[in-house]
Amino acid sequence: MAGIIPAGSPQALIKRGLSEETCRKWGYTVTEFNGQTVQVANYRDSTGGIVFQKVRFKNKDFLALGDKKQAGLYGQHLWRDGGKRIVITEGEIDALSVSQVQGNKWPVVSLPSGADGAVKAISKALPYLLGFEEIVLMFDHDEAHYRPDGEVFYPGQEAAQACAMLFPPGRCKIARIDGHKDANEALQAGNGAKIVDAIFGARAFRPDGIVTIADVKEKALVPTEMGLPWFGKQLNYQLYGRRLGEIIAIGAGTGVGKTEFLAKQIYYDLTTLNEPVAVFLLEQQPHDTVKRIASTHAGKQFHVPNREGEEPRWTAEELREAIGEIEDRKLFMYDSFGATDWDVIKSTIRFLAHSEGVRLFYLDHLTALAAAADEEERIALENIMAEMGSLVQELNITIHMVSHLATPDGTPHEEGGRVMIRHFKGSRTIGFWCVTMLGLERDQQHEDKALRCVTTVRVLKHRPVGAATGETIFYRYDGVTGRLLELDHNPFEEDNDTEDFSGEDDLPF
Repeated sequence: MAGIIPAGSPQALIKRGLSEETCRKWGYTVTEFNGQTVQVANYRDSTGGIVFQKVRFKNKDFLALGDKKQAGLYGQHLWRDGGKRIVITEGEIDALSVSQVQGNKWPVVSLPSGADGAVKAISKALPYLLGFEEIVLMFDHDEAHYRPDGEVFYPGQEAAQACAMLFPPGRCKIARIDGHKDANEALQAGNGAKIVDAIFGARAFRPDGIVTIADVKEKALVPTEMGLPWFGKQLNYQLYGRRLGEIIAIGAGTGVGKTEFLAKQIYYDLTTLNEPVAVFLLEQQPHDTVKRIASTHAGKQFHVPNREGEEPRWTAEELREAIGEIEDRKLFMYDSFGATDWDVIKSTIRFLAHSEGVRLFYLDHLTALAAAADEEERIALENIMAEMGSLVQELNITIHMVSHLATPDGTPHEEGGRVMIRHFKGSRTIGFWCVTMLGLERDQQHEDKALRCVTTVRVLKHRPVGAATGETIFYRYDGVTGRLLELDHNPFEEDNDTEDFSGEDDLPF
């Protein structure tokens, strides 16, 4: 940096609305530099000596002279250490403006490098600033700026929030001048009173996300109600329905009834609730999904071929009729053609929520999305779940998400092994973001053939009502109709007659 130049003399800055008295108080001067008339903001140390200068030219260019490292906040030498309140502005002219409307009697300082160097400058001056009971940040409320990715931000206000985090809670306030971007603009408009109002009306800073009882009172007063119902009476009773804004995780091994469980729930949502539904079944073609839903509707196993020489399970006409009867339902299916890109699916979910009013989504399965990502599977799972957690809140939707299970140490899940949260691939991340987690179990090798078709749905986690955790509900797969029927008893208890499965199919056929 170049050396210090003669300070010059204070003059009234008519266009800025600043008096000669104010400029003399602050040592803000006018002088000649290289044949040009310039304004000089003189930064002084504690002894009053000039250590740094900001030279302002008529074209608004600036030149820095002296040793900036020795410079504190502009005007800091004018005020005694400590007091009731100090105001901090972005620039020198704004500091003079705030000082002038207060009769040049109350502490005001400004930053040496504007918003860009705000955190560094205030950090350096923190011991001095903490001598005041209240610190008011009056940074510019300037026009919107855009980051390379298109995100909108406001430099002054963003800097104010970053600086406010440096102070103990309750000590720092952020002021905004109504109708003006900065203090000098308000002064020039003859609205000096608005500057004073902004100082005394400054709000104590609170980081984003922190709220008080008063902030959430109205929402808290809304009575808690049952969520959207499940298809099964016991599942609905234990879980109090399904709430929007949440992720429900379903973990299942191979061949344990997961497909029938999902098909029945999707069908229930489409018909009984008359809700539009979107499904992302990454290992099932859309036409196969339609056959499954039609099977649930008609009680026919359209997805199972008829054997030659046996009485047909179904006819082509029955299939056409069943599909025709559900055709007007709003079922949106994702035809992935093997693509499992989470960013594409995320955008599609957002589109369907906004454009089609879909609130209920089904994703089978999460593991395929993570495996297709470029990152390590664990990192991919963490990123996907975090984004999914934000998405359900943003759109106020429910995502039913299937996760494959890791091989357990003991009995396989396909042979009745109990499902635990730790068996979910990426269990720590899934457990963090999911409000409800269900495990599906079936012993396909049970010595009693009648029990091979029983699926146990185990509640592994239920954040709203923790007492539901550990509850089990039992369903029997009917090999004739292809439907999953809810049982009113535990068929594995010895005193139950496994030959007579009394159950209930509560779908409105």
